[in-house]
Amino acid sequence: MKTYTPKNDEQNWIVVDATGIPLGRLATLIASRIRGKHRPDFTPNMIQGDYVVVLNASLVALTGNKMDGKVYTRYSGYQGGLKTETAREAIAKHPERVIEHAVFGMLPKGRQGRQMHGHLKVYPGSAHPHAAQKPQKLEVR
Repeated sequence: MKTYTPKNDEQNWIVVDATGIPLGRLATLIASRIRGKHRPDFTPNMIQGDYVVVLNASLVALTGNKMDGKVYTRYSGYQGGLKTETAREAIAKHPERVIEHAVFGMLPKGRQGRQMHGHLKVYPGSAHPHAAQKPQKLEVR
């Protein structure tokens, strides 16, 4: 009896509009699409997911007090090098990084997760350069 191994030939392009959608709900949907968990032949050791294009990242919603309570930190390695910014400041400066950070935390850690992270394209506005791939629109409820 032979072992069935799915092919990695069918990767679609999906467009998601982030306007008014809560960040966590959007991130879980995107992470499962990038991993390929929506497919009936999902295999955890293969990258079978879709490419996901997120539009209007600057209009993503954060529920409750997360706009001012959620803090993003980074450390330079030097004394006094801990930099912090709230979600409101991060969305104002670079809204695409907020969505990338949320999705990257939901992907597997390691080489495969870094490759999957390359399947995510986030843009702050409604314009994107991926029209040639003929992406399909995905409705989020």
